[in-house]
Amino acid sequence: MNTISSINKVLFITLSNIGDVVLTLPVLDYLRYKFPAAKITVLVGPRATEIFQSPYIQRVIVYDKYAKLKDKIKLFNELKKERFDLVVDLRNTLFGVLLPVRLKTSPLAFIPKEIRHMRQRHLYKLEGLIPDCQRLLKIIPEKSLYIKAEDEKYINELLKENNITDKDKIIVISCGARSHIKRWEKEKFIELIRALMKEFLAKIILVGDKDDILITEYIAKNSPVEVLDLAGKTTLTQLAALLKKITLLITNDSAVLHLGSYLNIPVVAIFGPTNEEKYGPWSEINAVVKKEILCRPCEKAQCRFANLDCLKLIKVEDVLRQVRKVLDSYNQAPNSKQILISKSKIPNPYKRILIVRTDRIGDVLLSTPVIKAMRDAYPEAYIAMMVSPYTKEILEGNPYLDEVIVYDKETTHKGWFSSIRFTQQLKKKGFNLAIILHPTNRVHLISFFARIKRRIGYDRKLSFLLTDRIRHTKQLGERHELEYNLDLVRYLGIEPKDKCLFMPIKSESENWIEALLKKESINKTDKLLAIHPGASCPSKIWPSERFARVCDRLIEKYNFKVLIIAAGKDIEIADKVIKNMHHPVINLAGMTSISQLASLLKRCHLFISNDSGPVHIASAVGTPVISIFGRSQKGLSPLRWGPLGKRNKILHKEIGCLECLAHNCKKDFLCLKAISVEDVLDCVDQIMKS
Repeated sequence: MNTISSINKVLFITLSNIGDVVLTLPVLDYLRYKFPAAKITVLVGPRATEIFQSPYIQRVIVYDKYAKLKDKIKLFNELKKERFDLVVDLRNTLFGVLLPVRLKTSPLAFIPKEIRHMRQRHLYKLEGLIPDCQRLLKIIPEKSLYIKAEDEKYINELLKENNITDKDKIIVISCGARSHIKRWEKEKFIELIRALMKEFLAKIILVGDKDDILITEYIAKNSPVEVLDLAGKTTLTQLAALLKKITLLITNDSAVLHLGSYLNIPVVAIFGPTNEEKYGPWSEINAVVKKEILCRPCEKAQCRFANLDCLKLIKVEDVLRQVRKVLDSYNQAPNSKQILISKSKIPNPYKRILIVRTDRIGDVLLSTPVIKAMRDAYPEAYIAMMVSPYTKEILEGNPYLDEVIVYDKETTHKGWFSSIRFTQQLKKKGFNLAIILHPTNRVHLISFFARIKRRIGYDRKLSFLLTDRIRHTKQLGERHELEYNLDLVRYLGIEPKDKCLFMPIKSESENWIEALLKKESINKTDKLLAIHPGASCPSKIWPSERFARVCDRLIEKYNFKVLIIAAGKDIEIADKVIKNMHHPVINLAGMTSISQLASLLKRCHLFISNDSGPVHIASAVGTPVISIFGRSQKGLSPLRWGPLGKRNKILHKEIGCLECLAHNCKKDFLCLKAISVEDVLDCVDQIMKS
């Protein structure tokens, strides 16, 4: 204890890169707290000398690791004459080993493997000398980064010139990084800025050093809103003065990340190939945005696959999700700019998740809330969904999904040999959780042989191949299909927060509908009605002549412009509707992709359809639906398959059948014929009035 209390001269040997040096500042904080009267000399690389230009440091020595041997020997002799009492060498140099001092850190000190973060590893080197350093650091008020009064004045004047006040919500974005493999794409930062302004009404400031100027200039020039670009316009301490005033820092893995962490401001950090366990943010409120692809964190200087998917797969929505969480924690703090809430981090047991649904359009669309629920529960996970080829458009562009895997049992993967090859490819993707929403023998076999560690599904169709089975009761039709899907999520202990369907709207499909409306001389004030007279089964098809009469009546009453949609196999049904009508319509039967159909239905004021997939597309894009149901089987009923939404209407009549034979009906589908034209028109009137 006497040895420690008599420390008068300290040599602090730190690193070269600015971010690495900032990670060592907590050690310096502790040394200043423990030995307040000691004179501290810092040995540091040339790039980070500015950090130590402060009255707390007696002397700063610039260390050039590329210097000649004679110069290094000269420096050693110079340091030897200083007669330091304590040497803290975080660089593991020969100076730390050879200098004759009473107390020093050992380069051979054992650091437990569970201590991963570099900040903690640096601090652990002091444990052998001063055992209470980890505990005391939590109460140490000192910050060794010295921010001068003129730095604060410069920043205050900059903000004032740009009409930014202390009352504004300020978000700083650091879009550069020393290595190009750590940089998220410029275009995505532009999208992010648009979303941040729309959702949070924040003032956006771009920061970086002179090497980042080209990046920030591009972002500022192409940003949809005005941003303040300060790249290359601040010193390190001026940047620190700015960060102390902000609400949130969004950054790549860079020196700015560690500067923000050291100043204890909320940080959202975007990580690609580097390891966030070692170099992640360490402020009390923080979040990491990453994608758990198999090859990360590689910690390599070059991507061995030359695609940098670890960064490219990070979507704007992934960053926004973490921004919302961090700002929620920040806003809950009782004195939000001084008192921050520490967040416990629960390890994610499922880093790569596969959701499986290989049946029809409506089924897949009703499964999209499962994707959102899993993304909310496991924001950093890599989430893929396996579907049939004709439903992939429902998922392409879904912000909560990382990959769409197509399983084509009709052609590409028809035979067992092709399915085995597909299984081997799936195995290489390394999924550790599969959620199988629709049980089939093939899907259960594929997930089993793909060696997916945990496989959750229903107790049907070779279900012994699953690791977790829940009872299959869908045939009872007691709840909606959406709820049955979410039961598998609830089985994991996750209660979904959002049950909305998600149908992506693609720009090319929006362009297509614009061209179509222009071609048909339809303007924005016209009321559009879409009808879908087809379906996958005869037991779902309402008579075409009744569709014709409904359309004629609605054209006459509401001046609707009518569009007919149908799958290619139902073109004949669409032609029958047109043949029985007295007014012209736009016939799009067999002419739209799923994506185009979504854009079309989004423009419509109303959609009238048989029980079919497009019903759920219309619900997803917010268009009121009248859905006509025939069958009375419980598992096929409107309770299970009806459209979701408050403005939607369902037409279904019981005609006293003891048993519904569906497409084998012996009563000429009287249940469908019981629904009259007037029934449909009454529903339309109710929707139009509301």
